[in-house]
Amino acid sequence: MAEPTTVHVALPGRAYDILIGQALLDGAGQRLAAMFPGRRFGIVTDNEVARTQLPRLVAALDRAGIGHAEIVLPNGERTKSFDRLEEVVDALLAARLERGDLVISLGGGVIGDLAGFAASITRRGMDFVQVPTSLLAQVDSSVGGKTGINSRHGKNLIGAFHQPRLVLADLDALTTLPEREFAAGYAEVVKYGLIDDAEFYFWLEQHRPAIFAGDAALRAEMVARCCAAKARFVLADEKETGVRALLNLGHTFGHALEKATAYSDRLLHGEGVAIGMVLAHGFSARLGLAPSQDTGRIAQHLRAAGLPTRLADIAGELPDTDYLMDAIAQDKKVVRGALTFILTRGIGQAFIEKNVDPTAVRAYLEDIRAVTD
Repeated sequence: MAEPTTVHVALPGRAYDILIGQALLDGAGQRLAAMFPGRRFGIVTDNEVARTQLPRLVAALDRAGIGHAEIVLPNGERTKSFDRLEEVVDALLAARLERGDLVISLGGGVIGDLAGFAASITRRGMDFVQVPTSLLAQVDSSVGGKTGINSRHGKNLIGAFHQPRLVLADLDALTTLPEREFAAGYAEVVKYGLIDDAEFYFWLEQHRPAIFAGDAALRAEMVARCCAAKARFVLADEKETGVRALLNLGHTFGHALEKATAYSDRLLHGEGVAIGMVLAHGFSARLGLAPSQDTGRIAQHLRAAGLPTRLADIAGELPDTDYLMDAIAQDKKVVRGALTFILTRGIGQAFIEKNVDPTAVRAYLEDIRAVTD
């Protein structure tokens, strides 16, 4: 088996490695025992990942003689809640895990966000290890230390910045993902090209069919390039006070749509991002900032990957535009009540636009709905 690719996140005093490769779960016990001798681990996962990946991790820890507790939660976005947070913290304490022990997040973005947040507050701060099993988590949410839960007011409004000690991105885990979930993660991959790396976006257009067919080398390169990009933004702006906000391309619209669908399986996070990126490019074109043909090109690419690109692609009815605007107003990028959007001048040319006119956003959404509803 080839050695894993390593992406180093060189945060002063909190540096860590992202390892990307195959069979990393099977070797996790020896690796963790060497890095954290004498420590115990609390594994937080969901019922779907518990079925497919937890046995591999448990066997690896057992072979290395590492003590561990297992906390299994329901699958789905609704797990990012106060009730489940309390459940995880209580279980970590009940297992008598000490402050020097570690939490392992084994799962997708939901579990990573929740487990990381639980680690940040349990015993006033425990270390944790990210073991992302979804494409979305491997390329995005497991890197950078953003942890948290959702509120009835909006997504990811409660949380903390808490960097992991290690990220193990086992590509073998991707082979067990449902097609829809793999596609949802791919939306976050495309995002990196659209932000500031047009060459990567064109590379994805060329290689998407082989990536979806399971080409291991291309998948490894794709994940590594995304992690390197994410690490670059994190190093430049760890607490998202500036340039890191570019990583939210498509998320302002996408999060509003997730709230509108009650964080249900009507719309996965990556699907919301896919629609949101098309809307962001379309809105930019409407403002005269970006070529209108880019919107169609991006939408075609995302549709070929099996992703929704229009409001009409969301099953069931959506709330009215007032509801969507209210959700957008709760976006975490809002400053003194003024809307901030990630807009673009073309593929690979995203930028942060402050004080966006809400009247223009409302009119754009109304026009989009008139065409697609």
